[in-house]
Amino acid sequence: MNIIKAFFTLGIIGLVVLTALFIDFTYKTFSYRQNSHKAEAIVVLAGGKGRVEEGVRLFRAKRGEYLFFVGVDPSVRKSDLYHQKPGDPSSNKVILENSSRNTLENSIFGRDVIVRSGVRSVLLITSRYHLKRASILFRNSLPKDITIIPYPVDSINLKESWWSHGGSFQLLFREFYKYCMLRMFFLLAPNDLRESVMPTVSGG
Repeated sequence: MNIIKAFFTLGIIGLVVLTALFIDFTYKTFSYRQNSHKAEAIVVLAGGKGRVEEGVRLFRAKRGEYLFFVGVDPSVRKSDLYHQKPGDPSSNKVILENSSRNTLENSIFGRDVIVRSGVRSVLLITSRYHLKRASILFRNSLPKDITIIPYPVDSINLKESWWSHGGSFQLLFREFYKYCMLRMFFLLAPNDLRESVMPTVSGG
């Protein structure tokens, strides 16, 4: 009986800890704000609604010297994402990375594009629910002297009242699980992602 009670107690403690960590993850996810900072480059993780449009808007507002689209489909051309108008920053400063297919690859292939450009600060743009996981991957991929400024894009898939919206809860919990797996990985192998992997980069 004592063994059963011990396992039951450990289970309860584990559930309480997990709940507390999930609530903390959710709180920090909703704490991100669309800041007014400038950076040397704007990095957009392609794929989610509103990300490309926000990246282009900030680039046109001269919030970054470069605009990097990371994880772009190989069939997409630069002109599909950015059409230079009079007074706009040059399209020569818009770079497409089209080799990566998931967030881990985004951080590895995107890192080499960023490092090659020589920039020392980036605005990292992705969907709000995805931002903590993307941030930890880029922080562990990029050189330590490059500043990362997280910048969230909101979507209809994530409701602020997530506890009463099943889809939002599931989305957040999936991200929480993946984030926890990454934290465990980086505890065991903190520098593995900083090994050089050179991508295919498209300027067109």
